[in-house]
Amino acid sequence: MIKIAMIRHGKTYGNTLGRYIGVTDEPLCEEGKKELEQRTMDTVELLFVSPLKRCLETADILYPYAKQVKIPEFAECNFGEFENKNYQELSQSKAYQAWIDSNGTLPFPNGESQESFRKRSTTGFKRCIEQCLKEEINEVAFVVHGGTIMSVLSSLATKEKDYFCWQVKNAEGFLVEVTKEEWENTRKVTVIKEINGKE
Repeated sequence: MIKIAMIRHGKTYGNTLGRYIGVTDEPLCEEGKKELEQRTMDTVELLFVSPLKRCLETADILYPYAKQVKIPEFAECNFGEFENKNYQELSQSKAYQAWIDSNGTLPFPNGESQESFRKRSTTGFKRCIEQCLKEEINEVAFVVHGGTIMSVLSSLATKEKDYFCWQVKNAEGFLVEVTKEEWENTRKVTVIKEINGKE
């Protein structure tokens, strides 16, 4: 059995303003660091992280002892023309309204589509699970982006839910489990509970 903590990175300055922060390589803000420093996480044997600063810094705070393995496929979605803007700044944009009307299924203008982002994220996740099974690692954490978590769980969770139903706040996430047999037969994972710092 592999137990997996899937954690979204702590707050950045852009997050506090509700901006679409994708490829922008923002560090954590002071508020984000302080929130993380109050958390205590279960011990893990291996830590998979997005290569972006906000995830690397979050991983350093939550799991200072753990070996980090950077997974390029876990980088956040490229929001294209919406990058580093919030909904107020985009409210007059016809492209943004079209994207909203599509329930987020249209590709971001000059950015990435939800479909390609999901495929990229799940490809990276599957590779990590295969590594854990091969090396008999049972306790792992993924410090990634909200979009990465949404992509993986909307594709691979045994309880099927829409992409946006898997949204989590900064520094929150889900505890997920998978057995070798379950993975070999279904390529699915089971979500056990939310991780929100209140447990």
